[in-house]
Amino acid sequence: MNILTEKFNTPYHSAPFNDIKNENYLPAFKELIQQSEAEINAIVNNPEAPTFENVIEALAYLGEQLDVVSNIFFNLNSAETSDEIQQIAQEVSPILTEYSSKISQNEALFNKIKKVYEEKEKYNLNEEQEMLLNETYKGFVRSGALLNEEDKEKLKKISMDLSLKSLQFGQNVLASTNAYFKHITQKEDLAGIPEAIIDQYAEEAKERNLEGWVVTLQYPSYIPFMTYAENRELRKELALANGKKSFDGGEFDNQNLIKELLNLKQQKAELLGYNNYADFVLEERMAKSPVKVFDFLNELLTKAKPYADKEIEELKSLAKADGIEDMQSYDHAFYAEKLRKQKFDLNDEELKPYFPLNQVQDAVFGLAGKLFGLTFEERSDIPKYHEEVKVYEVKENGTYKSLLYVDYFPRKGKRAGAWMTSYKNQYKKNGENSRPHISIVCNFSKPTKDTPSLLTFQEVTTLFHEFGHALHGMMADTQYPTLSGTSVKWDFVELPSQFLENFCYEPEFLKTFARHYKTGEVLPDEKIEKIEQSKNFMEGYQTLRQLGFGLLDMNYHTKTGELENESVKEFEDKYTKVTSLYPSNSETAMSPSFSHIFQGGYSAGYYSYKWAEVLDADAFQYFKENGIFNPEIAAKYKVLLSSGGTKDPMELYKAFRGSEPKVESLLKRAFG
Repeated sequence: MNILTEKFNTPYHSAPFNDIKNENYLPAFKELIQQSEAEINAIVNNPEAPTFENVIEALAYLGEQLDVVSNIFFNLNSAETSDEIQQIAQEVSPILTEYSSKISQNEALFNKIKKVYEEKEKYNLNEEQEMLLNETYKGFVRSGALLNEEDKEKLKKISMDLSLKSLQFGQNVLASTNAYFKHITQKEDLAGIPEAIIDQYAEEAKERNLEGWVVTLQYPSYIPFMTYAENRELRKELALANGKKSFDGGEFDNQNLIKELLNLKQQKAELLGYNNYADFVLEERMAKSPVKVFDFLNELLTKAKPYADKEIEELKSLAKADGIEDMQSYDHAFYAEKLRKQKFDLNDEELKPYFPLNQVQDAVFGLAGKLFGLTFEERSDIPKYHEEVKVYEVKENGTYKSLLYVDYFPRKGKRAGAWMTSYKNQYKKNGENSRPHISIVCNFSKPTKDTPSLLTFQEVTTLFHEFGHALHGMMADTQYPTLSGTSVKWDFVELPSQFLENFCYEPEFLKTFARHYKTGEVLPDEKIEKIEQSKNFMEGYQTLRQLGFGLLDMNYHTKTGELENESVKEFEDKYTKVTSLYPSNSETAMSPSFSHIFQGGYSAGYYSYKWAEVLDADAFQYFKENGIFNPEIAAKYKVLLSSGGTKDPMELYKAFRGSEPKVESLLKRAFG
């Protein structure tokens, strides 16, 4: 008997991490795929006439256990991977791709769906049922259901190749990140770096059985070094190492993979009748078309560029005073921090003691309580995949709502960055509301023997960001798992996360939790004021950086053919030139580690971050005008969160706000 194929005998049927062995995965996937295929056959061979219930609804609930096991496995592949798990992923991915292709290209099944779709007027469907029907039909068409047999086979092969190659891309980035470390033996090389960070580097060295200090390319290690290290040559060395990730022609190089991935996406788009992959993707987004995305990005670029240029000039004059005539990108964080200190007398290190992780977590939990009546109670009886993970039972006004896993610290088997994910979706079936299991994964500085984990202010906003996504998952209250929680249009998915970040800049809220971990002193008013003032510090630069990523992504997915005669580096330079504020370095490129678009789900979708910023600025403006804890507006916002993908996102937003979002709200927040 395989632990993964049975209903889990754990509290709330949570993932039985303690009992799962790696050898359980492959047999479980094979068995659960067989079960799901049997369910498909039952739908197809049902002698009764096709109806919404026996076709569309039956499909919506298909393969519940398979979904759960997939979530467990692929979440662990990101958060707690190993060579063995990566090997299993290489075997499992094509099996799952073939399984989903089998479903999407099952002609008899599609004919039943098509019949229900064509006769939808005769069913008395509610809004969510109609959305499910439309999405199901469209999903099959977009997966090739209207193609002939030969083209279906081609599409199936393309999908399988894409799945494997994107997995390989991510594994290369992780391996490339882990492969580098800088061993420092002279204390003077660490001049300018705060003691707490130096302690962290010493701990890293100790873990590697080395004397001195070790800096890695993991963000909690790399970013402070680039921000504070006075040794310019070492900053350059680290920046070059970071910029060479999967771009050094070595074992983990991703340049050819990028071309292969983009060619496969272009082939897929053409096969399905689209000009390019961006056309295919954007048909299913709020933005609808590449033209609209380019217009949106270029409008913001025009407005933000003068601010960015002015910011860089300020930094250059600071660098000049230090005798640096040719300021480079690896000088940016260092001089930005200097300027921030000059302007606001504020640096991360003096703020960090006021933001111990446990207090920040309490604050975000408390905010969820104030807005939505949620409470969080740690459970020690729920299995977890690593000793550092904590599990909370979430209740709404005393009633069980969700499980929340939090995993905060870097490890060798964890990819960089921060993300929210789920182990189990929410849905309603047979009169029961099956609640979700949500997870937040971050890479914050670990506590040392003398200090708790202290967050930079940026890490505070990161935790709020991921918790915003988590709320979207935890508040879910829909009928069908495929429309639940964060299953929304991709350029809408960042609204809840970015919206929550706004609270970090509100003095009345900050004062409730920003307390010195040793003395209990509340963060002084002048520092809070400086946080507020510094909110838009380097906003022009940050905006251009994001627009650069967005434009590069859109160009990759609309002009793929140009890569036949160009290197990845040439293509990248050409399409980021308009947003570049520093000279390009021939030894570095960011595309080979641009996991968002080559491994994650942001292909032709990176613009979504800025798009969602317009939404979140406009939404928070509504709260600001009426009180940031306003219960009536919070109740309306809760409806938006709990509705998942059951309605068109623009309609959902207008129901909350009373109007469409305005770009002016973002510009006002960013540039005053």
